[in-house]
Amino acid sequence: MRDSHQLSERVARAKMKGMFFLLGGLLKLVAGKNRKIRKLIGEKDCIVQIRLRDRSWGQWFSFQKGKVKSRSGFHKAPDGDLVFDNARDAVKLMTPFPGRETRLQFIHMAKNFLTEAAGNDEALLHFSKITAEVLDQQYTRVGLPMPDGSTRYVNNTNAGPVFVYVKDGKILRITHIEFDETDAAPWTIKARGKRFTPPRKTTLTSYTSGIKSTIYSKDRLLYPMQRVDFDPHGERNPQNRGISGYKRISWEAAATIVADEIKRVKKEHGPGAIMNGSGSHHTWGNLGYWLSARRRFFNMIGCTYIDHNPDSWEGWFWGASHHWGNSIRNGAPDTYSTVEDLLKNAELIVFWSSDPEATSGVYGAQEGTVRRMWAKELGIPCVHIDPFYNHTAALMGGKWLAPRPATGNALALAIAYVWITEDLYDRWFVENRTTGFEAWRDYVLGKDDGIPKTPEWQEGESAVPAREVRALARQWGTCRTYLAAGGIQGFGSACRCATGVEWARSMVYLMAMQGIGKPGVNMGCLQQGTPVDTRFFFPGYAEGGLSGDLAGTGLMINMYQRMPQLMTVNTVKQSVPRLQIPQAILEGRTTGYPTDASTIRGQFFPIHYPSPGHSKVKLYWKYGGSHFGTMCQTNRYADMYRSEELEMVVNQSIWMEGEAQFADILLPACTNFERWDIGETANSGGYIQHSYTQWNHRVLTLQHKCIDPLGESKSDYAIFAMIAAKLGLGSYFTENCTELDWCKRLFDATDLPQVTSWREFLKKGYYVVPSPEENRRDPVSWNWYYEGRAKDVPEISPLPADYADTFRHGLGTQSGKLEFVSSSLSAYDPDDPERPVMSKYIPAWEGHHCDLYKKYPLFLITPHSRYSFHTMQDGKDGWLNDIEDHRVRVDGWYYWIVRLNPMDAKARGIVHGDLVEAYNDRGSVILYAYLTERIPAGTVHSYESSAVYAPIGEPGRSPDRGGCVNILTPSRPMIKKSHSTASNSCLIDVRKWEEA
Repeated sequence: MRDSHQLSERVARAKMKGMFFLLGGLLKLVAGKNRKIRKLIGEKDCIVQIRLRDRSWGQWFSFQKGKVKSRSGFHKAPDGDLVFDNARDAVKLMTPFPGRETRLQFIHMAKNFLTEAAGNDEALLHFSKITAEVLDQQYTRVGLPMPDGSTRYVNNTNAGPVFVYVKDGKILRITHIEFDETDAAPWTIKARGKRFTPPRKTTLTSYTSGIKSTIYSKDRLLYPMQRVDFDPHGERNPQNRGISGYKRISWEAAATIVADEIKRVKKEHGPGAIMNGSGSHHTWGNLGYWLSARRRFFNMIGCTYIDHNPDSWEGWFWGASHHWGNSIRNGAPDTYSTVEDLLKNAELIVFWSSDPEATSGVYGAQEGTVRRMWAKELGIPCVHIDPFYNHTAALMGGKWLAPRPATGNALALAIAYVWITEDLYDRWFVENRTTGFEAWRDYVLGKDDGIPKTPEWQEGESAVPAREVRALARQWGTCRTYLAAGGIQGFGSACRCATGVEWARSMVYLMAMQGIGKPGVNMGCLQQGTPVDTRFFFPGYAEGGLSGDLAGTGLMINMYQRMPQLMTVNTVKQSVPRLQIPQAILEGRTTGYPTDASTIRGQFFPIHYPSPGHSKVKLYWKYGGSHFGTMCQTNRYADMYRSEELEMVVNQSIWMEGEAQFADILLPACTNFERWDIGETANSGGYIQHSYTQWNHRVLTLQHKCIDPLGESKSDYAIFAMIAAKLGLGSYFTENCTELDWCKRLFDATDLPQVTSWREFLKKGYYVVPSPEENRRDPVSWNWYYEGRAKDVPEISPLPADYADTFRHGLGTQSGKLEFVSSSLSAYDPDDPERPVMSKYIPAWEGHHCDLYKKYPLFLITPHSRYSFHTMQDGKDGWLNDIEDHRVRVDGWYYWIVRLNPMDAKARGIVHGDLVEAYNDRGSVILYAYLTERIPAGTVHSYESSAVYAPIGEPGRSPDRGGCVNILTPSRPMIKKSHSTASNSCLIDVRKWEEA
């Protein structure tokens, strides 16, 4: 064995010498021919040495003014020194696109100091960038040449995979994907004598169709910028954030300032002084997403993370989960194979606060539209419950009920009253699969409080005529009905209002009363639950990509055994609730509750800021998106940014929008079309397990770098790597890998190598996962529970410890049953008046019963827009601005729209097309008045998520004409013992805008 080992080392040593000799020649050859490589080499002058630990061999490389020199032997004063324990390791790790086993070996070597990087980390990172760029050019040939001279690449977005046509380094057009004859055939559903097969192509949302205009937007941040009156060594002038302008600086200067400030605040203030946060979403890709490279970097430097509220699930997480578990889905239900079950068995669909045609579910593009058209073809009737006659109602037709905002629970109680008094519910299911029904039944009948929850009673709350509620209850109670509670089950604007906890709980109760899980009785709106293959493994973004983070991502569950990487650990034990960031900075302390989806009891442990032994936040690094358009009472954020408590603000963004204008240093990031990545359409991983069942086809994509980054923008990965190098963490952060290397590592961690090669996947750019045969499709959700069998759908919820009896039998509640009276709430705080142990009608604290209603008599609802994914596609001079259902141009400015009933407009002297001011005590927004009967009198409608924050005077103290209607929404949580937004409980008034 010893002789064999020595022989292998001798062979490896010879190969190593030849490899590095050839590398030197290749670098010089390419530098002489390739201007791009020459420019890259010229970015930094340095000398890097590669050697064995015993100094029996070495070679150094010199990079000076764009020229390369390579010599064997040892340099007397290299800037960087890369040391290997033996030649075999050096050969393996310097081979382009090494396999999984080699990467596992590298992790072993790094953790046990068998390889070390010494000296200047920036020099070593520069060397790895150069070699990677040269080797990538030798080994990567991607894209399909087209007859018009362009090249077709593949990329991905928040709403679908795309073909990207590029010519002369510029994007010509971006389209959906048309599958070819080599791609897997689609599934077919046979229902009621018909056959339904989705088209052999993908779809796009309106905002993805307009994405090219935002890539080339005049609002792109193309160069690092420094606020003109910010001096890190002198006057910082925080009061001028959002007012003063910017000057262009070099990347070297920007990275140095940021790195020096990181060191300073840690030394002067201690752990926790750096705070980092992001929007809820980012550009697509498992490597570039906010849970990947960002998490890896900030774990390494140590930071106070901003703790996200469950903003899409609010009422389900804080309420519904305590009655049926489903903590892994934040209290929402699973929907496996519900498309087939609905088409075969359902007799009615009730869309309640559900507009999938506008919201695409979440990442579903227009995939569900064809499925809803199938339901229409089958003649399945629909009912729509929403204060706004939404896009889905307009498409599907049917009955429309428009309740007063935040009163949906009253309507639900009245439906239950009719079912109880007319015996229209599933007694067998209630008696055998639930607990606590008798107590709630007595409440509905008024036996405990003297108020029967009749349709007439609810009319005084919801304003929906009693006769219509009684008719709906009878129709629902005599039909096999699908309940669509949200555009994707568990989302929906009603769960984000002051009574969202009670509304979501009442949805669970209604489904229990109808026997969820029997054929045709379930939750869904044909937006998710397609019969695609859920057993083929490909991770979603929540799995953490390259983060190395076992604590804050799903890496621990699905990826730690599949994708070797160095682990990263954040040693700061402090966080700030996202909705209380301004309070934390301005008042110096705050409290919230965590979004812990591991168990229904995870939300009971409060977060306190500041934490013991930790510093208050002094440096805020904001990453992507804008809170002005997406959080609540957002003038608070303007006040926060201008506080002296924040000594430094960094903003890493693609566009100059929203909060970017409040930064001291701006770091320009590129879009996902200008970098490498890998990802699957609609696959969010642990956030919504198997969320790709929104799509008719599972499409896995190698996201090609279609064009070079515009201006001097860089990928998020490159930005973090550059600053990490200045902190001596560059090699640790990158593991000497490019983004394309990481794509290959993630590819190797999936099931893709079993069906295609890396070279083929790299070239074609996508793979369509074949759907299973009909007899191998997932069972229908909840059918196992209805029939009393072991859970047979492919999800790991509840976790084993949360089963009260036998593993895989029952729900994640203490009883294992669906509970009308919650055991977890009974144990936690049985006397909480805001969240009682069973659902009751609690009037909204900002609604028609409160004193504020006399001053501000209009209810503002702010659902998601179909023209932007959060703030990503809004503004930016994009062509979607010209769609008059989104923004309307008046005197050269694109105004956000508010929709009013003509009666409310007439009472205020407003006509269609007026500029109006929507206002309350929290602020005001200038909007374009759109008069429509699609909204009832007393309620106004304006979509949230404007990317433009444009106060006409002092930030936070003057009307905004950008469209940030969340300036008006309340910052109060739904219930005190939560970290939640109640943005759809908002009282305002509207007046004609008279510019001073």
